[in-house]
Amino acid sequence: MPEKTSITSSELGTLWLTYQEKTMILRMLEYFITKADDEKAKDIMTNLYDELNTYVGKIVQIYEEEGAVIPVGYTAQDVNKDVPKLYDNGFDIMFVRLLKQISMGLHSLNLTMTFREDINILFEDLTALTQRYFRICSQYLLEKGLLVRSTYVSMPKSVEFVKDNNYLGGIALNPFSQKRTLNTVEIAHLHKAIESNLTGTQMILGFGQCANDAEVRNFFNEGAELAKGIVKELSEVMIEVDLSIPQTPGGNATDSTVAPFSDKLMMYCTSLFCSFSMGSNSLGTAFSLRNDLSAKMGIFMKDIFEYAHKGAKIMISNGWMEEPPQMQNRKQKMN
Repeated sequence: MPEKTSITSSELGTLWLTYQEKTMILRMLEYFITKADDEKAKDIMTNLYDELNTYVGKIVQIYEEEGAVIPVGYTAQDVNKDVPKLYDNGFDIMFVRLLKQISMGLHSLNLTMTFREDINILFEDLTALTQRYFRICSQYLLEKGLLVRSTYVSMPKSVEFVKDNNYLGGIALNPFSQKRTLNTVEIAHLHKAIESNLTGTQMILGFGQCANDAEVRNFFNEGAELAKGIVKELSEVMIEVDLSIPQTPGGNATDSTVAPFSDKLMMYCTSLFCSFSMGSNSLGTAFSLRNDLSAKMGIFMKDIFEYAHKGAKIMISNGWMEEPPQMQNRKQKMN
């Protein structure tokens, strides 16, 4: 009897997705580490690189033990470290922090779809690593004045219950209804969405000015406008109730037009951010009780989905979209 059972379809799939994401992050870290001027930022990224590289090796080992082909993922061909800086100081850790937000959700979800103990442990360990580096990046950015805390509010002195359906009011269903002020749960999701889209805007602006393919450049420029539109609309919601808007005091794209990453890698990274944005907007919709906010989030999800679908077509037409492991087509075998 074998010591370990064979891996299941869901385990194969989650490991494949993780390999894609981690090899992309490793290539981007190689560039950011080379260009880092701040020693503390460089240490954070170097330590993260070393730890992530270990887990990529563990995934490769599992694949080899199972007799499965190793995915291509992202390799040395997808990064060029010998080019000018594409982003100002601070963007590197802002970007890593946002990647850690994405990874926290992915690892937690992947853990629920695995069964073999060693793979459970792998995702548990990756979850802990991701949470640790999210905290480290957050503290670094706060110390540097590059991360804005969400607004402070007065502490509640009593417990209140919703008294009538007007609590759900907003212009989405009734333009004459009275909109209540935002609650703290809604503020949290709005702040996070604006913060994420500000970093995403700078990322994709940089991609747009250095991409080699004209269609890819246009795609990135369209994405930057989409992200800016989301920031504008959500900022207006916060301004209506006299809340301060998150601002990113740094980490902007430079004027460099030389690509540090392949178009393939930048397209995949943008696809990953789109998936994260749709998931975040879903949560924002679920936890927003003001119907105008839910309607906005729903429109954002539709726009992001259509944008991501366009990106998928570009990746397919260029042969950049690696196929996940497939099930056998039993019907085809019977013919």
